Amino acid sequence: MFRFQLLKALTLFAIVVGGVSVTAAKQPKAIPGIGPKGEIKKLHTDFKFTEGPAQDAEGNVYFSDIPNEKILKTDLAGKLTTFREKSNFANGLMVNAKGEVVACEMNGAIVALSPDGKDRRVITDKYDGKRYNAPNDLVLDKAGGVYFTDPQFRAPTPLPQGKTCVYYVDAGSKVTRLIEDLPNPNGVRLSPDEKTLYVFPTGQKQQMSYPIEGPGKIGKGKMFCELEQAKADGNSGGDGGTIDEKGNVYIAAITGLQVFDKDGKLLGTIVFPEQPSNATFGGKDMKTLFVTARTSLYTCQMEVAGHRYPGK
Repeated sequence: MFRFQLLKALTLFAIVVGGVSVTAAKQPKAIPGIGPKGEIKKLHTDFKFTEGPAQDAEGNVYFSDIPNEKILKTDLAGKLTTFREKSNFANGLMVNAKGEVVACEMNGAIVALSPDGKDRRVITDKYDGKRYNAPNDLVLDKAGGVYFTDPQFRAPTPLPQGKTCVYYVDAGSKVTRLIEDLPNPNGVRLSPDEKTLYVFPTGQKQQMSYPIEGPGKIGKGKMFCELEQAKADGNSGGDGGTIDEKGNVYIAAITGLQVFDKDGKLLGTIVFPEQPSNATFGGKDMKTLFVTARTSLYTCQMEVAGHRYPGK
């Protein structure tokens, strides 16, 4: 999570769906073969700062309201409920094969929350005997492990770990530090074939990819893409992101949700009324894009379906 200046708001108008007032933005320009299809809708709003959207097996979506220490859930009908209070400033989320919500607690831990949100199981809360800075985002792999980022946002000073890093915790709770040379690694995702780890650092416009040699083992990183900037001399990095079934990579950035193909070519940018922080696909067919953006949760229908991370 990081804060950029807000984008200029798009012109908004009110529409009514099923008797409920929904705010929608002017129809955005579609990326061929990807979308959006139709307008962008503001599904829920009046939060302090939204982050970490994640879908479950049914297509329901969970997301964090970080300052309010809440994890919320929106179901297939769009009904909003509170999944967990006092979330320890949970940020990135993902739902594993057991239906647990795996969460990055910015208070310093990776945890698994029971499907009803009542029970909390610590996966890891220390490396080398010290608490993490403030875990930010995560992704689950097929081996039952978790890749996660640990930048400085909301962290104590001096940094407990002394640097900002990316880690892997395996199914047996063994933790490996994988990356320690990026300025505030933020978003993290796996390619559909789990052969590539994507890391979106906040502190540079160059976004990174790493070959995966085995669970928790990576090769030398390289620049995957360079984010478009709002200013010619800008160096704004990425926040969270998502992957579709074609392997396209969606990165939340200062100009909107920038979409790249698997070779790092920019396909286009989906612009929202507020600056996006993260995104996921959800809904029954995984063709609804859910985007957290400052005070709101937005949705839009897509031509392509999202990739579902299975966990184990």
